[in-house]
Amino acid sequence: MADSKFKDIIEGIAGAFLIAAALLTPFLRSWHTKWGATDAEVHRSLPGDDLVPHPKCGYTHAITIRASAAETWPWLVQMGQGQGGMYSYEWLENLVGGDIHNADRIIPEFQHLEVGDGIRLHPKISFPVAAIEPCRALVLHVRADTQTGRTFELTDTMPEKYLNMSWVFFLDELDDGTTRMISRSRNDYNPSLGNALIYRVFMEPISLVMDRKMLRGIKQRVEAAAER
Repeated sequence: MADSKFKDIIEGIAGAFLIAAALLTPFLRSWHTKWGATDAEVHRSLPGDDLVPHPKCGYTHAITIRASAAETWPWLVQMGQGQGGMYSYEWLENLVGGDIHNADRIIPEFQHLEVGDGIRLHPKISFPVAAIEPCRALVLHVRADTQTGRTFELTDTMPEKYLNMSWVFFLDELDDGTTRMISRSRNDYNPSLGNALIYRVFMEPISLVMDRKMLRGIKQRVEAAAER
């Protein structure tokens, strides 16, 4: 247990340095926003894209997993705070009150995700599930008036201050039995210098580091379970 906690701290410190490096290299934004993804994957239409039709920023990241989509899916379904964790830098997430505990096994009681459920990134932050296609796609989406906190439909009159954000996990099983896992975020918000700084300058580099670690964390767990 002590060795595991020490490893989490060391990994977290390394993650903090990577975040600092990403924040200091805005000229690498093109690489930050498509880590691991091919040009075809970056431009590919995915479920959930229509929920944020005009994103101002976002990313498409990807990784190859040496296992089937069916073997990968259970790890996605149980994701979230209070469940299987986020498979990323647990120590860093807990520094900001995340109370994240990453699972190294499939947990049966967390295998029943449905549309309308929420995946918590933090005890106070939940991402509603907008669509599920088992073993294929998991779409998370939030659209809110940032002044009142109320949600709204895309066909409604656009609030003065708003956030429209989607996050999709897409599993593309290849003929050789491996799976390409794509993580895509699309973000739209009311134009302002503050929002541009928050989402493009600040959040995108952090998302690169945390999302990259999450994809690698899922890959490691799926492949280890497949080997067993």
